[in-house]
Amino acid sequence: MTRKFPGAARSVLALPLVAAALLSGCGSNDSAAEEDQPDVGLTSVKSYLTEHTAELVEQTDALQTAADSYYDLAKSHDFNYASMLRKECKAVDAALTDAKNAFVKANPAYEEMEGIVAGIPRTAQYDTDIDAGSDASDPASAVSFNLKLPNGEVMMQPGNLFFLIETSLYGTNEDLVVKGVKPDVNCDGKVSFGEGLPDANVLKASADEINRQARDLDQDAQEIVITPSDAFTAITVMTPTMSEYFEQWKLSSFVAGEGKADEEGFVATSRLSDIADILTGIDFTYEEIEPLIAEKNADQAEQTAVELSNLLGTAEDLRDREAAGEKFTARQADQLGAEMQARAERIAGQVAQAAKDLDIEIQEG
Repeated sequence: MTRKFPGAARSVLALPLVAAALLSGCGSNDSAAEEDQPDVGLTSVKSYLTEHTAELVEQTDALQTAADSYYDLAKSHDFNYASMLRKECKAVDAALTDAKNAFVKANPAYEEMEGIVAGIPRTAQYDTDIDAGSDASDPASAVSFNLKLPNGEVMMQPGNLFFLIETSLYGTNEDLVVKGVKPDVNCDGKVSFGEGLPDANVLKASADEINRQARDLDQDAQEIVITPSDAFTAITVMTPTMSEYFEQWKLSSFVAGEGKADEEGFVATSRLSDIADILTGIDFTYEEIEPLIAEKNADQAEQTAVELSNLLGTAEDLRDREAAGEKFTARQADQLGAEMQARAERIAGQVAQAAKDLDIEIQEG
């Protein structure tokens, strides 16, 4: 997968394209020109999006294959999981390891484009269903789907798919794992944190659904036209979400400790990795509209670019320090979250003001 990295030089090639899209969106008097020149939108942002949707499809294909293998093993033992582990532990370990590997790759493939997907109202439902939505207990933020299991049972609005898959694979959600069986899935005679024995029906249904949603998102991404309004909306909506993400990090095992976390998710990778990935996509999107902002106020365009780049750099630094073994406390997580939120809100405010100056619509969700 090819993508631009935040450290790369900021592109100015998008300016004619952005300007053309803006003129078209504002209702140019040259109707013949509009008919002859279809609005292709922000092609670099679209390419970034479709590269990531294609990667998500590839990884959810692999996840679905691994979940099917695990399901077939369980079914061959009439869902007697103790017997399955006793007789075919290595096969179980192989299937679940493949599923975890696919999940770990699918996660950044999505997170790096989440700022675009979640930030644009017409694609935001995918974010709810794949990565951010709650279960039916919170109707305002609940996912849109019900999960029909191979055994005929139906889980009504069970929560987002990444949560279902991660917490079943890593054994942190008691509702999604097998009861009464020691989950020694790596066959070493002991159970370590992160070992889980998923309910095969739940894992298969979740993998099937996320693959379906990934394919639908990829198809929509191929057809969508990303407008300047979309880009400005995505940045203003998704940048000032830092405090929420840092709260999730604080409550996860990475800060609270293994087996002590209130947050069941964010086990495979730290929420800090997700934050850096999300800001990567936001930073890329800003690169494509910066030349347009600069036409009105070059100093402000550059200031926002620097502040956003620095925000991303801070997130990457925290991620790398934690990965190198540094442990953060809950108090530090709160302080860092507040600082990052304040910086993010300032950036979002600057982009919102630029949109107003350019008469570009910030879309309502």
